Amino acid sequence: MGNKNKYKSGSIFDMQFITSSISTALVLLLLGLVVFFVLTAHNLSVYVRENISFSILISDDMKEADILKLQKKLNGESFVKESEYISKKQALKEQTEAMGTDPEEFLGYNPFTASIEIKLHSEYANSDSIAKIEKKIKRNTNIQDVLYRKELIDAVNDNIRNISLVLLALAVVLTFISFALINNTIRLAIYSKRFLIHTMKLVGASWGFIRGPFLRKNVWSGVLAAVVADTVLMGTAYWAVTYEPELLQVITPEVMLIVCASVLVFGIVITWLCAYVSINKYLRMRANSLYYI
Repeated sequence: MGNKNKYKSGSIFDMQFITSSISTALVLLLLGLVVFFVLTAHNLSVYVRENISFSILISDDMKEADILKLQKKLNGESFVKESEYISKKQALKEQTEAMGTDPEEFLGYNPFTASIEIKLHSEYANSDSIAKIEKKIKRNTNIQDVLYRKELIDAVNDNIRNISLVLLALAVVLTFISFALINNTIRLAIYSKRFLIHTMKLVGASWGFIRGPFLRKNVWSGVLAAVVADTVLMGTAYWAVTYEPELLQVITPEVMLIVCASVLVFGIVITWLCAYVSINKYLRMRANSLYYI
C-alpha cells in the first residue's frame, strides 16, 4: 500500500506532467488551427460573395424620385444585402477621375446612365440565382440592362467549393494525426508507471481505484494544454484583427469562441479516452508480460 499512497500524495505537477502538457498543447494548437481555418473559410466565402455586386442601368426617362422608390423596393427584397444609387453626374465624376479626362468635354453630353449597384446575400451570389433576379428586375421597362460578371462569379464559387473540400479533408487527416500523437504521449507516460499499476493490483486495489488518479492527472494535463493553446490562438487572432481591422468580418468573436471551446473539449475528451485505454491495457497484463513491452 506504500506505493499506492506515495502515488496518491505525490505532486501532480511533476516534470512528466509538464512535459506531457506541453506536447499535448502543441497538438491541440494544431487542432485549434484546423477548426479556425474551417470556420474562417466559411466566413471568408460569405464575405467574398457578399462583396460581388451587379449594376442595374436606369433609363434616362426615369425621374430620380422614381429611381429612389425603385431602390427602396429593391432593398425590401430577400436577396438584396445593400444597394447604392449612382446618379449620372456621380457616374461622370467617378469615370473622369478614373480616366483622367472628362468625356463630356469632347462628346458634348454625359454618356453615362444612372444606376443602382446591388450587393447580394451570399446564398444568392451564384449565376443561377442572379439570372432569375435579372429576369425579375427587367420586368420594369425603365431598366436598360443588368450587368454582372458571370465568369468571375462562377470562378469564385468554384474556388470556394474546392478550398472547402481540401480543408475538410485536411481537418479529418490532422484530427487522426493529433489523436495518435496525444495517445502516444499518454501511453509513454503511463508505460513508466506500469509496475506501480501492477503493485496496486497485488494489494487488492480495484481497477476503478487504480484508474482514478491517472485519469484525473491526464484530464488536468489536457485542460492545462487547452488553456495554453487557446491563449496562443486568441493572442494571434487579436494581433491579426488589430493589424488589419477588416479581418473582423472573418475572424468574428463567435468563431474564436467555437475554436476555444473545441480545443478545450478535445483536450479533455482525447486525454481521458487515451488514458483510459492505456491504463486498461496494463491492468489486463500479467506480471511477466510487463518486462517484454
